[in-house]
Amino acid sequence: MNTKLRLSKVFFASACMLAVTGFGSSQELMATGNIPVSKVTFGSLISVMPISGTVTDETGQPLPGATVRIKGTVNGTVTDLDGKYSLEVGEDAVLQISYVGYILQEISLNGQSVIDVQLVPDATQLDELVVVGYGTQKRSDVTGAIGSVKSEDFNRGVITNPVDLLQGKVAGVNITSTSGEPGANQNVIIRGIGSLRSGTQPLYVLDGFLLDNSSTGVASNPLNFLNPNDIESIDVLKDASATALYGSRASNGVIVITTKKGKSGTSQVNVSASTAWSKMSNQIDVFSADEFRRQVVAVGGSLEDFNGNTNWQDELSQVGFSQDYSLSMSGANTERFSYFASLGYQNQGGILKNSNLTRYSGKLNMNQKAFEGRLIVDYNLTASFTENLRPSIGSTISDMLYLNPTIPAFTDGEPTLLNTNALNPLKRYELYSDNAVNNRILGTISPSFEIFDGLTYKLNLGVDFSNTNRFQQYIPFTEVVNESNVSDGALDELIASNTNSLVENTLTYNWNNYKHNFTVLAGHSFQTFMDEFRSTSARGFAANNIEPRYQDHNSTTEFPTTVSASAVKNELQSFFGRLNYVYDEKYLFTATFRADGSSKFGENNKYGYFPSFALGWNLSKEEFMANSGIDNLKLRSSWGQTGNQEIPSKITKASFSEDRLATGAQSLNTYPIDTDGNSIDNYPYGIVFTRLANPDLQWEVSTQFDVGLDFAFFDYRLTGTLDYFNKVSSNILLEVVPADPVQPTSTYWDNIEDMKIYNSGIELALNYSSKTESAFSYNLGGNITFIQNEVRDSPYSVLTTGAAQGAGQTGATINGYINNQPIGAFYMLEFDGIGEDGLNRFVDKNGDGEILDNDRSVVGSAIPKIIYGINANMSYKNFDLGLNFNGVSGNKIYNHTTMSLFTKAQLSRSNNTTDFAVQFPEESFNNSNTVSTRYLESGSFFRLNNATLGYNLNSERIGLGNAFQNIRLSVTGQNLFVISDYSGFDPEINTGTSTAGIQTFGIDRFTYPRARTFMVNLNLTF
Repeated sequence: MNTKLRLSKVFFASACMLAVTGFGSSQELMATGNIPVSKVTFGSLISVMPISGTVTDETGQPLPGATVRIKGTVNGTVTDLDGKYSLEVGEDAVLQISYVGYILQEISLNGQSVIDVQLVPDATQLDELVVVGYGTQKRSDVTGAIGSVKSEDFNRGVITNPVDLLQGKVAGVNITSTSGEPGANQNVIIRGIGSLRSGTQPLYVLDGFLLDNSSTGVASNPLNFLNPNDIESIDVLKDASATALYGSRASNGVIVITTKKGKSGTSQVNVSASTAWSKMSNQIDVFSADEFRRQVVAVGGSLEDFNGNTNWQDELSQVGFSQDYSLSMSGANTERFSYFASLGYQNQGGILKNSNLTRYSGKLNMNQKAFEGRLIVDYNLTASFTENLRPSIGSTISDMLYLNPTIPAFTDGEPTLLNTNALNPLKRYELYSDNAVNNRILGTISPSFEIFDGLTYKLNLGVDFSNTNRFQQYIPFTEVVNESNVSDGALDELIASNTNSLVENTLTYNWNNYKHNFTVLAGHSFQTFMDEFRSTSARGFAANNIEPRYQDHNSTTEFPTTVSASAVKNELQSFFGRLNYVYDEKYLFTATFRADGSSKFGENNKYGYFPSFALGWNLSKEEFMANSGIDNLKLRSSWGQTGNQEIPSKITKASFSEDRLATGAQSLNTYPIDTDGNSIDNYPYGIVFTRLANPDLQWEVSTQFDVGLDFAFFDYRLTGTLDYFNKVSSNILLEVVPADPVQPTSTYWDNIEDMKIYNSGIELALNYSSKTESAFSYNLGGNITFIQNEVRDSPYSVLTTGAAQGAGQTGATINGYINNQPIGAFYMLEFDGIGEDGLNRFVDKNGDGEILDNDRSVVGSAIPKIIYGINANMSYKNFDLGLNFNGVSGNKIYNHTTMSLFTKAQLSRSNNTTDFAVQFPEESFNNSNTVSTRYLESGSFFRLNNATLGYNLNSERIGLGNAFQNIRLSVTGQNLFVISDYSGFDPEINTGTSTAGIQTFGIDRFTYPRARTFMVNLNLTF
C-alpha cells in the first residue's frame, strides 16, 4: 500500500479517535509521530489481559488508523502503519473495530489473546458527507430532506445547463425545458410552486457562493457559464430544515453545486473529447404539397399553386453538430496543497439555422493548509466566454408550419420572394441575427482558522461579475416592402452588467464526548447586487451589405433613435445560526434560525425571521433492532419557514415623474397658470406619482412540514427514502389595482390577506444494487412524486398566468390562479363541437341559455400531479450501459400554435395546416378560434432521456499501461423516444407570455423543436 496513503489514513482515523478519547488534536499527533494508547482501568475484582492483532481491508491489505475500542467505554487505540494494535482489556470485554467506509465489527474475546480482523466495506455510504447550508454532514446525521447526485450518476450527452444533469434523478424535482434551443432556460420546481411571481426558481449555490437568478442579458440560461465536466456533485435541499439556513432565498429549495477538487494521494490528467449531431426529433404532420392542393379545393378555398413541393420543416431546420473538449489536471503534491484546474470548449449547434451556443471556460480550485492544518484556505475561480447566436424563433416556427408547401424554396438559386413581397424565411436567416456575447468571472477565497480544538472561524469572500453585449439586427432588404424593419434595416443593442458580491463570516464549534456530539454554527452574511442595463434602438440603415451594428447611424425625424438605461442596486444582510445535536448516533436534533434584511422592503418590515426545527431517530441502531434484518432505518421530521423577496426593487418607495400637457395631447396632469394661455409655455411641469410609498409591505413566507423515512435492506443492496411534505405559502405578494377608483396610481403592491398556496405530496425513491463479486453487476433506481396543489382564500376570481396572443385573441385568459383550484388551472369554455351555423358550440355551464364568460370553468392544470424517473446501470466486464427515463402525468398543455395556425380559414387562404383544420367539414371559414378546450391536450409523457454504452479499454493489454490509467469510449443517445399523445413538437414546453409579472405555465406557442442527439466520447486519464 502506498506509504502516503497509509499515513493519511492513520491521520484521519486517529484524529477521529482522539477527538472521542480526548488525547489531543490531530495536529499534535502529526507533530509527535506517536499514536497514544489508552490503558483500561478496571476495578480490583476484574482481571486484565493483553491482546493484539492486525486489522485488514477486504483485500487483506493492512488498515492503518483503524479504531479499536472497548464497547461501553471511551478507551481504545488505533492501528499502526502495518495495521497492528495492542491493548489491555478485561477478560469479558467486547471489542468494536471500525474504519471510515467499512462496517463496524463487534468481537467477544472468549479467552483469545490474538484477534485479527478483516473489515467489510460499508456499501450504504451512511458516512458519506452531504452538503448542507454552510457545511457538510454525515448522511446518517442528516435530519432534512436532501437528494444528492454524484458525477458518475449524472445524465450524459450534450449538456450546457447543469440542471440537465439532474433530470429524472431526484424525487420532488420537476425540471422542464422551455424549448429545444441550445442552452434554453429551465424551469426547476422543487416540491411545487409557492408564489405568484417568477421568483419560483431555487437558489443556486456554487462552491459556497450564492448566485443571483436575475437576467444577465443573455437570452438563454444564466447557468450556462458552468462547464458540467467540472462538477463533482449536486445536492438538492428540499425541506425547511435543509434550506432554512439560507433564509429568504430558499423558499423554493436550494441546489448546491460542488465542483471538483484535488484529492490527496492522487495526481492525474483527464482529457475528454466528444462530437455529436442532432436532428429534429419530431415533425408536426402538416399537409404535403399534394394533400394541400386537395384539401384547399375540398374546403372551397382559393388555391394558390406555385408548382413546388417544399417541406418547410426540412428547409428551415438542419443537422446540428456539436463539439466538446475538456482538459483537467488535479492532485495534491503535499499534505498541505491540492489543486484542480481545467479548460473547456463547447460548441453546440442547434437544429434551426443560425442557432448556436459556444462556450470557453476555465476553472481553478486550490486548497492550501498551514500551521499544522489549523489554517485552511480555499480558492475558487471560474471564468467563461459565452456566445449565443439565435434565429427569430417565433417567426421561423410559424413559417415552417403554415407556409404554402407548393412554393419552391429557391428560384434561380435564391430564396423565392413570396408573392405578397413578404420575407422568405430562408432569406431571414441571411438578414436577421441575435448575437449575445457574455464574459463572466466568479472568484471566491475562503480562509478558515481553527482557533482552538473544535472552534473554527471562516471568512467567505466572493464576486460574480458578468458583462453582456447583445445585438439584434436586420440587414436592409429593399425587395420586401411590407415589413419596414426588414426593408429599412433595424438594430437593437443591449449592454448588461451584473455584479454580485458576498461577504460572510461564520464561527463553528464542534464538541463530542463519546455519546454526545454538538455542532453550533453562527454567522453573518452581506450580499450586494448591482444590475445595469442600457439599450439602444435604431432604424433606417444603408443597404450596403454592412451589418447595421458596424454602421454609423444618426437619429432622424423619420427614424428616431431611442436610448434607455437603468441601474438597480439591492442589498441583503443576514444573521443566522444552527445547532446540531446527536446522542449516541441514534437521536438527532437540528435547529436553525435566520434573520434576513432586504433593501427591497420598507423600514417597517425590512427584516424577516425564519426558524426551523428537525428531529431524527436512527432506529436501526437501537438494541431491539439488532436482529431485525433491517440494515438502516431512520425516521426524521422537520418544520420550518423560509421567505421570498423576489419582487421588483424600490417598490416600497415613492416615485414620481414630471409631466405637462404636450401639443395635441389631452393630458390633464397639469393646468395653465394663465387661464387664458394658449401655448405650451403656459403649462408648467407638474409632479405625477408613478408609485406610492409602502413601508408596510411584508415578506412572503413559506411554511413547510416534512416527515421522512430512510431505509436499507438485504445488506444495503436495497435502499430508499419515503417523504411526506406539506408546504403552505402565505403573505402572498402581488401588484394589485386599488379598489378605490380615485387613487394617484393605477396599481400598488400589497400582501394578499388570507390568500394561501398549498403544496403537499409524497416522494418515494428506491435503489437496488446487485452483488459486485460477479462479472455482471447492475443498479436499478427510480423515484416518483405525487403532488397536489391548491390556491385557497383568494379574493380574485382568476389571476391570469397565461393569456392568448394574436389578432382578436390578445389578453384572453388561458390559465391562472383560481380559488380552491390547482396552480396553473386552465380556465376556459368547454368546446362542444360545431353547430349547424358552422360556428363553435360551447357547453352552457350555468344553464342560462347564453354563452358568456361565466360559462368558463376549470378544465385541468398545467402542473403535473405525478413526476417520476427511472434509471438502470449495468456492467459486464469492461462494458457498461446506463439508461435514464423520466416522465410526468396528470397535466394539460394548451396548444396555442394550433389555435393560431391550424384553422379552416387559414387553409382556405392557401396557408398550410394539419388535419385538425378539417376535422369538422361543416365548420365555417368565419368561425373564430376562441380560447377553449378545443386546443387543450394531455401533457403526460414517458421519455428515454438518455442512454450511454461505454467500454473501458485495458491500457495494459495494448501496451499503454505506463501512459494511461484509463481509456474509455462511449456512445450516448439523448431523447431517443417519447411516448405522448401531444400533437405538438414535444410535450415538455412552456413558451407562453407572463402577465403582470405572474409566470405562465403549460402553453405551447411557436416553440423551438426538441432535438434527438447522438454523441461519441473519448475519455483519457493519465
